[in-house]
Amino acid sequence: MRSLARELGWPVEEKQLVYNWRSEIPNLLLGASTLGLDRHRSAPLTAPWPDVVIAASRRSAPVARWIRHQSGGRTCLIHLLHAQVPLHRFDLVVTMPQFRLPEAPNVLHLTAPLNRPDPQAIRAAVERWRDRIEALPAPRIALLVGGNSSSYTLDTSTAARLGREASAAAREKEGSLLVTTSPRTPAEAAEALMGAIEAPALRYRWQPGAGAENPYLAYLALADEFIVTADSASLLVEACIGGKPTHLFDWGTRRASVLGSGNGRGIVDDIRDRAVYWGLIKPRRDFAAYHRALAERGLVDHLGDSPQKARPIEPLDDMERAVRRIRETVARKRCAARRSVEPVRVVAGTATRA
Repeated sequence: MRSLARELGWPVEEKQLVYNWRSEIPNLLLGASTLGLDRHRSAPLTAPWPDVVIAASRRSAPVARWIRHQSGGRTCLIHLLHAQVPLHRFDLVVTMPQFRLPEAPNVLHLTAPLNRPDPQAIRAAVERWRDRIEALPAPRIALLVGGNSSSYTLDTSTAARLGREASAAAREKEGSLLVTTSPRTPAEAAEALMGAIEAPALRYRWQPGAGAENPYLAYLALADEFIVTADSASLLVEACIGGKPTHLFDWGTRRASVLGSGNGRGIVDDIRDRAVYWGLIKPRRDFAAYHRALAERGLVDHLGDSPQKARPIEPLDDMERAVRRIRETVARKRCAARRSVEPVRVVAGTATRA
């Protein structure tokens, strides 16, 4: 959301939302409301109401709809990822393959998340870390490690295998590793990973509030190639943005979806799409579809695959597409409301759990 707001270039207010137990109630029952918010701990939501709300995922959807109701229908709703609300309740829904939303006139399907690190922050990280990174033998392979999610479990044996395979890839090329874990990496998996690395390496274990002591942004700029765990959509797209070789470490999902993979089309798929459109169900994320979309653009392959003829790299243009579509959507809504052109104020809603 921050990347998107920065690219739009409009005045922005960021609202931090904190949720209570009622946020677990289905959105179809919550409607357009703030019942799921801890209003005392959340940022205030008061007039003047914004021209645009950018929100993401299920729990923020009722709040975004409530803001539009307060504005008399004037506020334009841009929603990211999924909503579990009938999709026509939003002016535009921006999503990716893994969320498996159906086609609809107001749904924009992108290849990957809109994560775009702040260029100024990257420059500062490079200045701080360049000497330590460039002291390691090239090629320097950044190993970006996610962790547990609803679809993946990173246990100690898997983490150790990742450490061994990444080390083998670096040694084969007489290079080195730039290693970082992430907030979702279990402590025991991080320990197993670090213990299994045998190649020359710069190691970093993620910790909250590290700030400039975290070399992640410098890795993005200075690595020659990447190895990324399959569980993290954001780590993967941030590695791919620069067009450098990116290798996917995929150890298999926790369990298969009972609703199917979404690859084929049939009666079950049509029923699922209708249920998803109306907010009745949230299908399990299909990471394989996301990985396929990146592979089709020549941006990723699988770690350890036999060398094949590389696909031509088709750079990601998702941010440009999203910005263009949002501007068109806002312009249409303004025209329909017969409003004069004026500076647009955006509320980007972020979320934490009480």
